[in-house]
Amino acid sequence: MSNADLIRQTALETIRIEKQSIQGLEQYIHDDFVRTVEAVLHCKGRLVVSGIGKSALIAQKIVATLNSTGTPALFLHAADAIHGDLGMVQPDDIVLLISKSGESPEIKVLVPFIKQFGNLLIALCGQMQSYLATEADFVLNSTVQQEACPNNLAPTSSTTAQLVLGDALAVCLLQLRGFTTNDFARYHPGGALGKKLYLRVAELAERHERPQVLTTDGIRSIIPEITGKRLGACAVLDASGQICGIITDGDIRRMLENHSQLNGITAADIMNPHPKTIASDELAVNAMEKMKTYQISQLIVTQQDTYFGMVHLHDLMQEGLL
Repeated sequence: MSNADLIRQTALETIRIEKQSIQGLEQYIHDDFVRTVEAVLHCKGRLVVSGIGKSALIAQKIVATLNSTGTPALFLHAADAIHGDLGMVQPDDIVLLISKSGESPEIKVLVPFIKQFGNLLIALCGQMQSYLATEADFVLNSTVQQEACPNNLAPTSSTTAQLVLGDALAVCLLQLRGFTTNDFARYHPGGALGKKLYLRVAELAERHERPQVLTTDGIRSIIPEITGKRLGACAVLDASGQICGIITDGDIRRMLENHSQLNGITAADIMNPHPKTIASDELAVNAMEKMKTYQISQLIVTQQDTYFGMVHLHDLMQEGLL
């Protein structure tokens, strides 16, 4: 067998094993899972998530997902907890301990202190007869039949199962809280993700001058307006200020190809009388979709049906939306 064939075979087998492990979790969504969701939903404190080794890494991801979807959560490394960081746990907090075996030394030391404090203890565990599972108030069962590792040693299927249960917990809480896209935007103000959820067209249009000409303006007025405002187009307005069309660089080139005499040619002769527009209060991501749909680079921005400005494809690229 060639290396290429071995790689493909191993990758597919890994995916198959982990897929089966995830499907096996369906039988474990029982009363303890429901009670866990309800307890966290009504918790007056935070969900403190802890683990050791690979489980600690999964705990950090679960905490990140919970915080970003409206559930206050805190990561506590199990080793650090028993060396002073246990003070992070407050009386109203719920503690979720993650461990495949439920028998890790750090976990076994940590559990009695949490119970002594009186905090609700939830286990996310792969061994139902383990110390952690038997001591916890609720147990989320993450049992898997085998690891994807050929030696059945390296945490692979087991950590995937932990991650999936954490996601299931977060999504259940998200649903019950009625968490919306607006809420999501409040927690994700930075980066392209946040911008897709809150950046408005008006914010982009306001960065530019408003290229515009009248329907009666000639070519000597049109070209400087397009060139000077640097958006590759200008809106065409009538005497009352209503939008009549748009002229782009392409319209100018086509006009030059078809006319040898430029005297007497006005904006009304060159313009596209059916310009694509977008309201100023629309999300910038909607402008991006509209440009993609019509394969154009500019949109006229309107506010209460009057000309507000223009947004260009480059604006969206600079914001990381493309």
